[in-house]
Amino acid sequence: MRLLYLIAIISQGFYFSSCVSQNSKKMNNVKPPRAKKLPHKLVENGNVRIDNYYWMNQWDNPDVLDYLNAENTYTREMMKPLDSLKEKLFKEMKGRIKENDESVPYFLNGYYYYTRYEEGKEYSIYARKKGNLEAPEELLIDGNKLAEGKSFFAVSDYGVSEDNKLLAYSTDTIGRRKYTLYFKNLETGKLFKETIANTTGTVVWANDNKTLFYERKDEALRSYKIMKHALGTDSKMDKLVFHETDETYSTYVYKSKSRKYLFVLSWSTLSTEMRFLDANNPDGDFKVIQPREKNLEYYAMHKGDYFYIRTNLDAKNYRLLKTHVKSPGKENWQEVIPHRSDVLLEEVELFDNYYVLQEKNRGLNNLRVISWDSKKDEYIEFNDPAYSVFIGTNPEFNTPILRYVYNSLTTPQTTYDYNMSDGTQILMKQQEIVGGFNADDYQAERIMVTARDGKKIPMSLVYKKGFNKDGKSPAVIYGYGSYGANVPPYFSSARLSLLDRGFVYAIAHIRGSETLGRAWYEDGKLLHKKNTFYDFIDCSKYLIDQNYTQANSLFAMGGSAGGLLMGAVSNMAPEIYRGIVASVPFVDVVTTMLDESIPLTTGEWDEWGNPKDSVYFNYMLSYSPYDNVEKKEYPAMLITTGLHDSQVQYWEPVKWVAKLREMKTDNHLLLIEINMDAGHGGASGRFSSLKEVALEYAFILGQAGITQ
Repeated sequence: MRLLYLIAIISQGFYFSSCVSQNSKKMNNVKPPRAKKLPHKLVENGNVRIDNYYWMNQWDNPDVLDYLNAENTYTREMMKPLDSLKEKLFKEMKGRIKENDESVPYFLNGYYYYTRYEEGKEYSIYARKKGNLEAPEELLIDGNKLAEGKSFFAVSDYGVSEDNKLLAYSTDTIGRRKYTLYFKNLETGKLFKETIANTTGTVVWANDNKTLFYERKDEALRSYKIMKHALGTDSKMDKLVFHETDETYSTYVYKSKSRKYLFVLSWSTLSTEMRFLDANNPDGDFKVIQPREKNLEYYAMHKGDYFYIRTNLDAKNYRLLKTHVKSPGKENWQEVIPHRSDVLLEEVELFDNYYVLQEKNRGLNNLRVISWDSKKDEYIEFNDPAYSVFIGTNPEFNTPILRYVYNSLTTPQTTYDYNMSDGTQILMKQQEIVGGFNADDYQAERIMVTARDGKKIPMSLVYKKGFNKDGKSPAVIYGYGSYGANVPPYFSSARLSLLDRGFVYAIAHIRGSETLGRAWYEDGKLLHKKNTFYDFIDCSKYLIDQNYTQANSLFAMGGSAGGLLMGAVSNMAPEIYRGIVASVPFVDVVTTMLDESIPLTTGEWDEWGNPKDSVYFNYMLSYSPYDNVEKKEYPAMLITTGLHDSQVQYWEPVKWVAKLREMKTDNHLLLIEINMDAGHGGASGRFSSLKEVALEYAFILGQAGITQ
């Protein structure tokens, strides 16, 4: 174990304090780090803000690194009394995982593809078998070997050429989501000499078995160029296929399920534009399906002579249209599935004889199977009060089998193959929870909470049976509420460590998501963003008012934009939470959205607003967590971040903690854990990531007075 130490750097203008690890020292003598204050003036729309911690955005500044390390030292010292609990939680969580495990294989172009894990190893092994599952295994990628000697490792994507002889794959060894492409001859097992750095990780083969398309990132990590690479050539000779010059858009390349076309999608928060090219003619020119228009979103799929298009054209909740490949413009779009005001059309999967709609109605997903001849139109039935279901991996057209994935708050992830012709289904796999898990030991609820403006907010709950609604139980409420992203009522084996200790776990399906349709999202963004925070607070108060818990036993959790939610509610209603866990939190909203050099900024003005406009500036300033820290009491807080985070730069949560230390008037614990080797997603590896969850749960349990 590293020796703890006392550091004083008076000459540099700031003071770090920890504690020498001696029996004579007591925890209440440990002092938190104090960051130096260097006032930095920020002027916009006639408003002057002074940011005393602006200097922390210099990640290569030794002062910054010293401060980050001091915060980590302080966190480890303050969490030391809970080290045994944290280790126990980690072992519990790891002990529920089947270490020798394998995904359900899917069939594509003559091969069955799958991933598997080996006992004690952190990373996936990607493999395939030719023709049938009894055939010899062909190893594609061994993540464990590639990760040797690296503190972080991730595979983004991989793709096999049409002749099944060549593999392209991409990896990241920093956590910044800047991927390097590699190429492998599957007949010899040898890698090609060329590699391509600074990509998004996407790999898309043309049908000539030698041409590959990929995406480049700019300095702000925006995907802005589609490039074409000829295998066996220097990547410096790669040709530019498409350049997305609008800084509010990003671009992406992929192949149609039919393997007939290559698609290039350009997208912003509210608009899209697509191009297509015959995959047999990679040197041809991409053609636009429908030129971009403000607030027009469309997503094209191919089958036969038609493009099938999911779009919001005159359809807030989307509808399904079709158009002939030779006349793709919107003036030729024909309706297949009309718009419905109460049903959100989320996804569409095409087959030879059927198509499947993934819909959301009353906040829950449904799968609807329709035959092309219209003789069949039915829903697959699900019985849990709160559940998650989505279309799985279905790469083949010529099959009556739909693969889908189902889970609920009490049901582990379960993969089914559903026969669309006769309605029968086969359970292909259910996630095995090692150690005697019994779903019947747990109870789920779905309730509607009346918000302050009268809107009904869905909330999903789970707890262990035997729970008494007497207000004495601890509870955790989780939320996100941005980008239209939904947090479904999903199963978590790690969460059992809370439930088995008497916790109630709640997911608030607040505005800013699309839980109740597109309007639900629009009512929680831009100048309606505060509805997200109000909804979460009102759901929290409901748990207290209805005696699920009480204020000194209620904890809140959220990450990224959900970390913004945590920052906002900690300012707006700190008195109702015992503790808050904010992971990679987006808390310096105004400053970040004014800085176009930061990844994600320009493409998200439609989500948050452009603060160069005084109306949006003033509104964002009114809720930005960093700007609204006050001299008052705050709950106990644990914040996490990663030094290489490309989504929320590390300095946002670090500055927030520094300002909280300066301003808050309480003695509640305030900790930040900075992963110096990772990015937005935290530690890589299936077990290493559990250590971060164990830290968060140990913090919550410790604050709840539970040490076992």
